[in-house]
Amino acid sequence: MFHLKRNLPFWERAARLVLAAILAGLTWTFASGPGSWVGWLTVASLAFTTIVGFCPACAMIGRRHVGD
Repeated sequence: MFHLKRNLPFWERAARLVLAAILAGLTWTFASGPGSWVGWLTVASLAFTTIVGFCPACAMIGRRHVGD
């Protein structure tokens, strides 16, 4: 099994989820063509990091483990 230590605090996970929902609505409403793909990939990335609680980019800049 692949285990990752969470490096996102609860408030940031909640903010990412809200941002993903807003971006999904905007992408669904306005985007077409390549912009649509970029929007949906961004939504997927935000949703995945929210669910898992681990952000690889945050880990690369040195964010430490968060004890939930």
